[in-house]
Amino acid sequence: MRTTRFFLSTLKEAPSDAEVISHQLMLRAGMIKRLAAGIYTWMPIGLRVLRKVEKIIREEMNDAGAIELSMPAVQPAELWQESGRWEKYGPELLRCKDRHQRDFVIGPTHEEVITDVVRREVKSYRQLPVHFYQIQIKFRDEIRPRFGIMRGREFLMKDGYSFHSSFDDLQREYRNIFDTYTRIFTRLGLKFRAVAADTGSIGGTGSHEFHVLADSGEDALAYCPDSDFAANVELAEALAPPDGRSAATVDLQRVATPDRIRCEDVAAFLDIPVTRTVKAIAIMLNDAAAGSARLALILLRGDHQLNELKAQKTIGEFRFAREDEIAAVLGSPPGYIGPVGIANIPVFADRSVAVMSDFVCGANAKGFHLVGVNFVRDLDEPTLVDDFRNVVAGDRSPDGRGTLELCRGIEVGHIFQLRSKYAEALKCSFLDESGQGQVMEMGCYGIGVTRVVGAAIEQGHDQRGIILPAAIAPFQVCIVPMAYAKSDTVRAAADALYAELMHAGIDVLLDDRNERPGVMFAEMELVGIPHRVVVSERGLAAGKFEYKGRVDAESQILPMTEICQFLKNRLCAA
Repeated sequence: MRTTRFFLSTLKEAPSDAEVISHQLMLRAGMIKRLAAGIYTWMPIGLRVLRKVEKIIREEMNDAGAIELSMPAVQPAELWQESGRWEKYGPELLRCKDRHQRDFVIGPTHEEVITDVVRREVKSYRQLPVHFYQIQIKFRDEIRPRFGIMRGREFLMKDGYSFHSSFDDLQREYRNIFDTYTRIFTRLGLKFRAVAADTGSIGGTGSHEFHVLADSGEDALAYCPDSDFAANVELAEALAPPDGRSAATVDLQRVATPDRIRCEDVAAFLDIPVTRTVKAIAIMLNDAAAGSARLALILLRGDHQLNELKAQKTIGEFRFAREDEIAAVLGSPPGYIGPVGIANIPVFADRSVAVMSDFVCGANAKGFHLVGVNFVRDLDEPTLVDDFRNVVAGDRSPDGRGTLELCRGIEVGHIFQLRSKYAEALKCSFLDESGQGQVMEMGCYGIGVTRVVGAAIEQGHDQRGIILPAAIAPFQVCIVPMAYAKSDTVRAAADALYAELMHAGIDVLLDDRNERPGVMFAEMELVGIPHRVVVSERGLAAGKFEYKGRVDAESQILPMTEICQFLKNRLCAA
């Protein structure tokens, strides 16, 4: 491709409303143009990147045995009503009516549609398993679209759905797609982690997220560098401390702690480590039998944070108690409450608290804390001991093979074992070997194709612009000739090199514009082309080209006869 026959539309500065670096750089590089909130036109330079991501995904999905189809973006409401998601999905579901006042939705996902296809077409176990996928535009009416394409309303997604005659076969395909996704993100040239995840509103059992590692990631991940363990912080188990509870060594004391309500402030005031403090979180626990809610306490070590997802799964639904509810039962404002001296109130303790002794907690009196608190001697054992907290760096890995570290990630893929949730709702069944009707097992596998592009830029950039892996860069190589329009020698050499690289199968851009060198260098770096070759009269006189990699500190002078093989080697190494 020649720049004079292409379309580049770069900006020196990003618009002020561009929040994250990928949004800023994609706008500056002319990859996308905003049409409306969360809706973007993909310009030629950005579309090239998107199509390369799409190509790798399609190749790997086909090799994995999945079959591509294309489902309608507009879906009848009846299917969503049949699955129960018409009411449950919420305002993200864009609903509309046709001229006959029939209800439709603009598809945010396609579980209902594909299940309808399969229930009509697949009747026997002999037709199973089957795995269909598509790469298609979706629409989710985000309440606050932000971060450019990272959380837009319209986006390109690869969504796949598999159907099986048994759970064992679903697990086989789940592992197959797990491995396929690993190959996809490896080929894309991204640093990523697959982590155990919660199934969320989509339902089902097993679930893994694939995260591109980036400091700007919205999700906190826990992983063990000494093993393959990785999980979303919400799901990573915090193991009980290996040592048991020590015996009490000090007497219980009531100490004035005026205006100290945070554990860190209390610890600093008492000159003790914050790890010796315990915070009590007051909740209103649903009591189905009584038809009301009652106060309960969750105890955490002072430096730990409550994991609401774990707590809800362990003790049931709850909400945080209001100040008036706390005062009515404990006689104290929040910040000074604790488990000592209370009766008939459930106390749920995190594992780390259950082994503590001589700790500090609230005294249930404004301006006071208790020092030297011990279970059994000063208060009853907790009602329940379990994992109620987020893991922290240094915690033991749940697989027992090291300690955990934390990082940030951007979710770009998610796979689910849906089991029979949608198959049961939509009556998707088959006849087994004995002629009996059975409900199908189902898997769901998604990749946010547009999000991959944004995540790659969040992971790869510098002060000059975008740094993309060669596999998804808009062009692999750019040729920048000095005085292309004025020098016959430079023009002939640049054209010859361009033809040679094209013949070698290298995706190359020849910048044949009549522009200043500084402008051409800056734009090629901004859009993320990983390899640059400069053609100049001085270099040609010496039989040389100047080469510079996008992340190289210095350029190299290479013989003209070796440049093609050199680039092929660099591209293969990438």
